[in-house]
Amino acid sequence: MVSTFEPRGNPRALALATLAFVVSFYAWSMLGPLGPNLQDEMNLSEGQLAIMIAVPVLMGSLMRIPLGVLAVRHGGRVVFTALMAFTLVPLIALAVWHTNFTTIIIVGFFLGFAGASFAVGVPFVSKWYPPAKQGLALGIYGMGMGGTVIGGLTAPRIATHWNLTAPFVVAIVLVALTAGLFWLFARDAPTERVSISMGTALSVFRERPAAWAPTFYYFLVFGGFVAMFAYLPKMLVAVHHLTKPDAASRAAGFALVAVLARPFGGWLADRVGSHRVLAFSFAAATALALGLAAGYDSMVPLTICALSIAGAFGLGTGAVFKQVANDFPDRVGAVTGVVGAAGGLGGFFPPLVMAFVKAETGSYAIGFVLLAATAVLAMVVLWLMQRRPVGPAAAV
Repeated sequence: MVSTFEPRGNPRALALATLAFVVSFYAWSMLGPLGPNLQDEMNLSEGQLAIMIAVPVLMGSLMRIPLGVLAVRHGGRVVFTALMAFTLVPLIALAVWHTNFTTIIIVGFFLGFAGASFAVGVPFVSKWYPPAKQGLALGIYGMGMGGTVIGGLTAPRIATHWNLTAPFVVAIVLVALTAGLFWLFARDAPTERVSISMGTALSVFRERPAAWAPTFYYFLVFGGFVAMFAYLPKMLVAVHHLTKPDAASRAAGFALVAVLARPFGGWLADRVGSHRVLAFSFAAATALALGLAAGYDSMVPLTICALSIAGAFGLGTGAVFKQVANDFPDRVGAVTGVVGAAGGLGGFFPPLVMAFVKAETGSYAIGFVLLAATAVLAMVVLWLMQRRPVGPAAAV
């Protein structure tokens, strides 16, 4: 029987999904803010620190593809709850074992699953909202990446006040409570479940090549956000000699700007179109990345450019998924999974590049120039996509 359900919005579902996303991202991003503490604890090199931070990001990226498909097939309630329950395992392991580099890499691999939470919530939320309101709804849901802000503000201070075990214990309690709340009170929209294979779900990228465009956009805007947030504390400590808690707080401020800009980007995309919002985001990111390349070693230019590029990234992340929901309504889960994976991969490579560039040249400038070049390429792709249809009709 074909479902006659007409989505009108569901604030409770949106609130629960956003809470679950906040807590999942809090757990997922912990190794970034705690990086300087762990580096001192284990006497890690720059390269080892970059790898430790990047491994959860990589795994969170790759898992977004299957989890996005599973959320469409089985519903967000089951998949999101199961994901949070699984996240408890690496958190418990980190609370017990966090003084050995190899162990943290292995456990961080599984902690990365929590980073796939975004791909579960997007189809869960989008099914409750009509197309005209999906940009704002998904933008509000996307504020869940504010879990990184909470982590940046609290994890280093908790570790300093107590010990390195304490932040992981706090995360265990938060994830366990949220998993219980989500299972008890969240409900999937009463739409038809789509039982398709992974290959069938992902065939949209073969049938409609334009689906790769938002994948690249998110690689830039979300990947840039994750990379900057993950590496900023280290750069502030190494270049500007800030204390670790102060550096983590400033990185959290960077993340907060991006988080607040995200729903605004979705709201603007509902009204003026996602292409215009993305064009502004890419142009601003280009100029600001060049500003960072020239002035990152001075605190005032660094602060202005970092906070501004956070806003540009936030606007872009809010607009991308409005475009996905609008152009690929029949494949939201699959496209969201791949787009989200690309964003996570965008956060995986830059910290490694920055560490390599710093080691080889003694400067971070080239890394920021490469970020600007990527933003220019995104503008070119956006311009090309505006000249061709992207919806289902394009596949005919």
